[in-house]
Amino acid sequence: MHVPPAAAVRRTVARADAAVLGDLRAVDGALYAAVAATPTPTLDRALRRLSYAADHSKISLTVAGLLALGPGRSRRAALAGVGAVALASAAANLCGKRMVRRRRPDREEARVILDRHVPMPKSASFPSGHTASATAFATAVGVVLPAAAVPLGALAVAVGYARVHTGVHYPGDVAAGGVLGFAAAAASLAVVHMPQRRRS
Repeated sequence: MHVPPAAAVRRTVARADAAVLGDLRAVDGALYAAVAATPTPTLDRALRRLSYAADHSKISLTVAGLLALGPGRSRRAALAGVGAVALASAAANLCGKRMVRRRRPDREEARVILDRHVPMPKSASFPSGHTASATAFATAVGVVLPAAAVPLGALAVAVGYARVHTGVHYPGDVAAGGVLGFAAAAASLAVVHMPQRRRS
């Protein structure tokens, strides 16, 4: 039985990987184009404002500030949320974007409606830092304060969609940001709960 050389196997795997990635990019681009082509005048300005409000995690940090005014569990939720945002933001902006270097979508080619436009960031497109931070905050706070999980989770989903709707991210960027946000929340929660485990 003939066993192909390792180099040939690697080339075959690389070609298969490239083909799969090409297909995923095509689906990603098609979803982006579908959102751009769908007229939603009622949502356009609201989602543009939400995208602005999520810049630099302003919404999450405001909520964290309010939670920090409360007693024990509320303060732990604020601490876990802020820690998760810091981790997600660092991972997305200092690692993910620099490693992948995906170009931002071409809003003119996709004919994204002007009423939706927010300033196009100069950083790479993948992953979505806004989505990563919003997901990280919602997950971390939701674990400590379950009553906050649904509203903050819905807000994180809205922020992610707003980034596609305004034309600055592909859906794949947002999906990757969501996964990164979950990981950052898990790391932050592990640190916040560590002193409690030691005391017990």
